[in-house]
Amino acid sequence: MNNPRPPVPLLAWRPLAGILFRQIVLYRRSLPRWMEIFYWPLLDLLVWGFLTLYLKKIPTFMPSAVTALLGALLLWDLLYRAQQGISVMFLEEIWSRNLIHLLIAPVTPLHVVAGAILSSIVKVLLSSSVAALLAYTLFSFRIFSLGLHLFFFILALLMMGWALGILTTAVILRFGQEAEVLAWGVIFLFQPFSAVFNPVSVLPGVAAAISRAVPASYVFEGMRSVLVSGRLPTGDLITAFLLDFLYMGVALFVYSRVIARARRKGFHLKLGS
Repeated sequence: MNNPRPPVPLLAWRPLAGILFRQIVLYRRSLPRWMEIFYWPLLDLLVWGFLTLYLKKIPTFMPSAVTALLGALLLWDLLYRAQQGISVMFLEEIWSRNLIHLLIAPVTPLHVVAGAILSSIVKVLLSSSVAALLAYTLFSFRIFSLGLHLFFFILALLMMGWALGILTTAVILRFGQEAEVLAWGVIFLFQPFSAVFNPVSVLPGVAAAISRAVPASYVFEGMRSVLVSGRLPTGDLITAFLLDFLYMGVALFVYSRVIARARRKGFHLKLGS
């Protein structure tokens, strides 16, 4: 009798490299996929960038508010791309009917998630770098004027995006392709409560209370505080990371439960795999 295959170590790099390489192969000769990375971020940048040029001509409009608009746009796109990087990768595996092969490969479900996060980082770096360069070239906005705070803002938003992407993936795996719309829509459920373009103080009571449970609201409030006063509310940033860890824990728990259930009962018949 053959010995069972030994378990793959959780920190093994080969599964991560394999998942990343598959994404590179998919994007290497696919113009629509490259457009998905660059087209929408650049379109949003142009629309909002030209708006800021108009607002700068209004004497009563605060320059710091104009700058905050472009900063918020770049950071919001980063959050959106982080969530999309996870969800869309899994959707592509479903559409190509490769998901079952991926999940029965000699890797754990956590390796698959880690590989998706790694590919998400690459996509975010590509789209955000080009957007930041154009924001500086066309609109004289320097995202690095946020200083070292920028690193913490980015990390907090990436963690929230990954958590939402993992949770969205779990819902799609559980309920089938009829839930695919969440891959594009779930992030916008959080936008009104994330204080992206407006402070939390202008929200009505219930909406303001909800925003306190959204990590992104602390990040965008912190960004405005840095741009206006040069001071970072450290307590808010710590709260953002604590919420991120909570989101990530819930997302990984739901994801692992869905995978465990699928291995016992099979995937949803409408999953297309």
